Order: sequence, then C-alpha cells, then structure tokens
Amino acid sequence: MGEQSNDKSCTEKHYWVHPKDLPLSCPMPDMAVWNAHPRVYLDIETKGEVACPYCGALFTLSGQD
Repeated sequence: MGEQSNDKSCTEKHYWVHPKDLPLSCPMPDMAVWNAHPRVYLDIETKGEVACPYCGALFTLSGQD
C-alpha cells in the first residue's frame, strides 16, 4: 500500500489577489484542489495580507485595478 497524499488546497505558498477577487476565500474557486479543506473567508482588506488558518497559504492584496 502506498503513502497517502496529503494535498493542500493551495499548490503555492503565496498568492497575489486583486480587489476584483474579493471577498477572498481559501480555497479559491479556481484552485485545482478546491475541496482540500473547509472554505474559510479571509479578511485581507484590513491589513492587505492574510494567511489561511488551514493550509497556511499567504495572500497579499495587490494595488487597485
């Protein structure tokens, strides 16, 4: 029996998001493994950067479009 994969929803450790992507959730709907953990909405607007409490992915809000 092989080892079981421990895939996280985020395949990268850092994501840049645009204001058009708000409200921000992790996993985001377009992520390949969108159902790896429960969806959580993240408050990125307060500080401009936030980490997901489930997978640790870091999200940074980019400048206005």
